[in-house]
Amino acid sequence: MKLRYSPASPFVRKVLVQAMETGLASKIEQVPTVTSDPASGLVKENPLGKIPSLTLDDGSALYDSPVICEYLDSLHGGAKMFPAAGPARWTALRRQALADGMMDAAVGRRLESLRPDNEKSPSGMAAQRAKVSAGLDALEGEVDRFGNELDIGLIAIGCALGYLDFRFAAEDWRRGHPKLARWFESFSDRPSMKTTKAN
Repeated sequence: MKLRYSPASPFVRKVLVQAMETGLASKIEQVPTVTSDPASGLVKENPLGKIPSLTLDDGSALYDSPVICEYLDSLHGGAKMFPAAGPARWTALRRQALADGMMDAAVGRRLESLRPDNEKSPSGMAAQRAKVSAGLDALEGEVDRFGNELDIGLIAIGCALGYLDFRFAAEDWRRGHPKLARWFESFSDRPSMKTTKAN
């Protein structure tokens, strides 16, 4: 399998963390990809031109990160990152959706900040920041219920918080979210998180 990736993408990191946690990392070839480069061939695999995109051994491609992660979860015999059924499944998927939404908002804000000054939308960036803040507040309110069993929801949350540290460290999301900060400090000690940390 070949994974289109950039080390700065929190969505790619989510895939890599899961691959490491499930023992599949050695089966995935990482292909550095610049999404804005037409010569990369990315659009032939993912018409949206986004990463991560996973090309399977038969030449077919899967995207985006929730689909790739669930596919990878079907390939191993260990503890599943996507619970099979019942409340645990819906909780994990909901948390993944929340974390993915926070990452979408943070990445969008980052890209907007790189536009020329006369093209930037301060109100748009403020709206994206507000989404992340609301997500942090929600997570602070339920972190006591995260439990000790790793799943895709917790992986996504860890990657979302890591991206905030990477791109918006000066804003210190930990202020006002002490319980979430303590959880993330422990979660960040996982070898999969240390290995995939963007510099």
